[in-house]
Amino acid sequence: MRKRRDQEEFNMSFLDVVCCGFGAIVLLLLITKTVEPLVVEQSTVNMEGQIKDLQEKLFTLRGETVVLNRDLDAKHEQLSDKEKRIAILKSQLQEIQADTARMASASSTDGNRRGELYQAMQSLTAEMERLLGRQHQRQNSVIGGIPVDSEYIIFIIDTSGSMFNYGWERMMQELVATLDIYPQVKGIQVMNDMGDYMFSNYRGEWIPDTPGRRDVIMKRLRRWNPFSNSSPVEGIERAVRAFYDPKKKISLYVMGDEFTGRSIQTVVRTVDRLNQERKPGERMVRIHAVGFPVQFSRPSHLQTTGIRFAALMRELTYRNGGTFVGLNDFRP
Repeated sequence: MRKRRDQEEFNMSFLDVVCCGFGAIVLLLLITKTVEPLVVEQSTVNMEGQIKDLQEKLFTLRGETVVLNRDLDAKHEQLSDKEKRIAILKSQLQEIQADTARMASASSTDGNRRGELYQAMQSLTAEMERLLGRQHQRQNSVIGGIPVDSEYIIFIIDTSGSMFNYGWERMMQELVATLDIYPQVKGIQVMNDMGDYMFSNYRGEWIPDTPGRRDVIMKRLRRWNPFSNSSPVEGIERAVRAFYDPKKKISLYVMGDEFTGRSIQTVVRTVDRLNQERKPGERMVRIHAVGFPVQFSRPSHLQTTGIRFAALMRELTYRNGGTFVGLNDFRP
């Protein structure tokens, strides 16, 4: 009887132990399942935040990449434009050098024409016929290739250091020679290549042409040396704007040795716009020019501005009813 009781007690104890162990396992499972969703949820939130931050950084980088690519494309286009501009300039330089060679070969002919110009008299307009009589006429109004039928003349003189120091005496001789072929005109004006007036009290007005006034001009010219940028463009533009009159025949005489501006074509287009044609083949103002070879006494690599002046004035005078005369020497 006792043996059976002992066996039953052992069995009950074993069951108790098993039940307790099972209960502990169930309890652990319950505790684990209760805590686990919180941990997983927090991990999920953190991962979503990191992904969002990374996506924002990715979008930012993509935007910066687009901007940088756009800037890079613009730089490539600018570089291509610069290369094209360099090629155009090289072509223009070759043309100018070829023109210079042709002008050098024809310089002796120009000198002969200039000599004829000194000995010529100005043709008469209708107004001058009334003053001097119909019988006082010349058969040809073109002297040495230069039309001299104007009643008003404007001198645009380069007052830069190179002209004033080396070509000034010769320039004064050329100016006197030019005045000699105009024995009597209605008005004279003298400006420098910047458009500054020799006589400020005649700003925008014509200087009366008298022998005394011509003497005053020459005396003042000997010491006249205002600032110059070695480019006749400003003087030409100001003269055309200030003095054009459809009822007057006006000629500009540009005297200089170099052109330091950026673009010959820009100057030509600007003057075309200002000095428009009144009728086919006739501009509002004639433009003549005399070139002094001061720059050609320098080394060849420093002669570019002189070559550009010759090319510019040859084109301007051709398009504006005038003539360009290139001198052989800048010394008196």
